[in-house]
Amino acid sequence: MTDSPNSTRLLRTKRYGVFWVASLLSNLGTWMQSVAEPWLVLSISGSSFLLGLDAFALNAPFWILTLFGGVLADRKDRSLIIYFFQGIQMLCPVLIVVLVATGWVKVWMIIAVSLIVGITDALSMPAFSSLIPSIVNKTDLKPALALNSIQFNLSRVLGPAIAGVVMLKYGFLWCFGANAVSYIPFFLSVYWLYPRTGSPLPKPSDKHNFRSTVGDLRAIVGGQKTGWTLLSVLATSFFCGPLITFSPVIVKNVLHAGVGQFGGVLTAFGVGGMLGPLLILLTMERFDPMKMSLSAALVYGLFIVAVSQIGSIWELAILLVGSGFLLTVANTCANTFLQSQANNQNRGQTASLYMLALRGGLSLGNLVTGMLISASSVHVAFIMNGLFAVVVQAFIFWKLFPHNKDL
Repeated sequence: MTDSPNSTRLLRTKRYGVFWVASLLSNLGTWMQSVAEPWLVLSISGSSFLLGLDAFALNAPFWILTLFGGVLADRKDRSLIIYFFQGIQMLCPVLIVVLVATGWVKVWMIIAVSLIVGITDALSMPAFSSLIPSIVNKTDLKPALALNSIQFNLSRVLGPAIAGVVMLKYGFLWCFGANAVSYIPFFLSVYWLYPRTGSPLPKPSDKHNFRSTVGDLRAIVGGQKTGWTLLSVLATSFFCGPLITFSPVIVKNVLHAGVGQFGGVLTAFGVGGMLGPLLILLTMERFDPMKMSLSAALVYGLFIVAVSQIGSIWELAILLVGSGFLLTVANTCANTFLQSQANNQNRGQTASLYMLALRGGLSLGNLVTGMLISASSVHVAFIMNGLFAVVVQAFIFWKLFPHNKDL
């Protein structure tokens, strides 16, 4: 396995370096819209439930379609899958700009657009997630995934910060426009990279497709460690994922702050998210990735409880730094372990199960948390979520490491 100084070498290679920069630019646009859209929904409706429903629509399709997306990634041309579905997705922010500019926008329209984005994401993300293992050597997989997580969280830092300035000076429509444009460099990178990543897998018979797919899924879910790993990711997404979705409610309704502060706390979350992969790069040879993942997920649950007690924007920002750190350590280590267990024939299905746990859990968690907030309060919802997260992660840790005395 490569050490951390050599890990940065990947950024200087043409193939991985181009992919990393293009992904960064694309995610910048995504995070700019992630600031503008919930603020728009909350401003139009004033409803925490509708805010949760919009997030649910974005992630719910993963429950139904992501396994099919995994089959597509393993059986079809991955670049064509990305071009087609991400191309449809690129048009969605353009549609919102048109709806807002013409004065026709309604909350249900925004939710419908989020559903379209969720469907295209569910069908294309397994193909996207399969790209990294296909452009780096297996020995470079762990640092490549960690560097990709740094890229994602760097965009999470810069995107909300840029969005806050843009929204204050020019209006939120520019954030949606920037997201649409950000797809272009990513498409160009895939076009350049894919001929070098290998040809699509041979297409077996339909009967063999079905049997092998079911068998692969059973093997992954039924694996002693892979199954519990997926459950841990699911629990983290369900109980802790709603923290970011309902940050606008905390900022606007609890702390009575504005959009500038909202962008700031999301930036704080991204700063913490960048520190997590850096820790992984420095310690990848010394710690079991699953112990790191479960330990971080358990402590993350405690942070969710702490968020329910905050009284100022600075307290929220500090807790979000820690939350971002813990989330990326938990998910990056879990994903690294899952990808290390996969082979090229079932890599797409492994990625689809990971995305199903990640985004599917988030969809249900957002919906349930939105209902809890509407029925009680933000404080009660986050206390319950955090405590359940701690219990579930402690149980999984005990199942995987029954003789381990400390976390």
